[in-house]
Amino acid sequence: MRRSRVTFAASVLAAAALTLAACGESDDSSSADSGSDDTASEEVVEDDAADDAADDTADAGGETYEVYALLPQGNDQPYGTTYLPPMEAKAAELGINLTITNSEYDADKQASECEVAVAAQPDGIILWPAVADSIRPCLQAANDAGIPVWITNADVNPEDTDLTYGYSGTDSYGQGAASAEMFCEFADGEDIGTIQVNGLTGNSVATLRGNGFSETVADLCPNVTILASQPGNWNKDESQLAASEMLTANQGNVQGIYAADDTMVAGAIDAAKAQGLDVDGLIITSIGNTFLGNPLVASGELDGTVFQSSSWDGENAVVGIYRAMTGDTSLGRDDDASVLYMPNPVVTIDNWDSSDVAPEW
Repeated sequence: MRRSRVTFAASVLAAAALTLAACGESDDSSSADSGSDDTASEEVVEDDAADDAADDTADAGGETYEVYALLPQGNDQPYGTTYLPPMEAKAAELGINLTITNSEYDADKQASECEVAVAAQPDGIILWPAVADSIRPCLQAANDAGIPVWITNADVNPEDTDLTYGYSGTDSYGQGAASAEMFCEFADGEDIGTIQVNGLTGNSVATLRGNGFSETVADLCPNVTILASQPGNWNKDESQLAASEMLTANQGNVQGIYAADDTMVAGAIDAAKAQGLDVDGLIITSIGNTFLGNPLVASGELDGTVFQSSSWDGENAVVGIYRAMTGDTSLGRDDDASVLYMPNPVVTIDNWDSSDVAPEW
């Protein structure tokens, strides 16, 4: 039942804060990512968004801006390690002094960091929500203080977008949908039972990717049945345990695996191998095309993944807050400049070695 080869188009603050002048998804995490359930239809903005912002710098007359970047990860995780340098470089280019924090996905810690940021009265705040459900008080405080907030990587809940100036990052729902589209193609009409490994519960990226996958499967290939779903918390070891439990509970009925990122899919693949399953005989898709996932595509163990650029993500977070601070976008996301979606091409055996989708993290 081996699937055919196909090509698809498509951190109060004090010493904990790292202050960086602009001159310069936990273990194995690769969390990254947007929008609402209908975000798959939004426009994808290409890399020239950053160039447009740079062209506007001359009009700033040498003015500098103070910006707090409230992030849930940094150099402690692979994605953050490659997200930060382009962010810092673009900030230097646009005259922005960054104060960067890392809450380590602790919602209470990020809330405290937000209190410090608002009290400092910066020109703007870049926010990567640790947990979307707990972020509204931060947004409200910033709004009450007249500080524009730009969301990066993982979007806020739809009901909170009115307190933000915009979002840049992945279309997380669309990523889940793209992974599902590949899965359906590989299933090729056969009755397939699959298990689903999601990200961190409560994280908007995890929710959106999970919904994007499950809803798209239900719509495009009802012959595919999702037998069980568990969170893998963006962690390889936890995902291996979760997948092992689901495989055991559905022994003999699993022909496929979907995981919301490459870190977790690697854990799920290890779980399948540990149970003696023929991985090459399973349909397996994921998201990321990371340094961990790409070799799995090359070996045929991972049938398809969705490329994500951490460098694009970090750079465009600064492009977005610059737009907000200079009036190119406004509160409430009612203008064309308020959403920047990164391109997310799919990666299969046909293009795993292409420079256009070379892994970054």
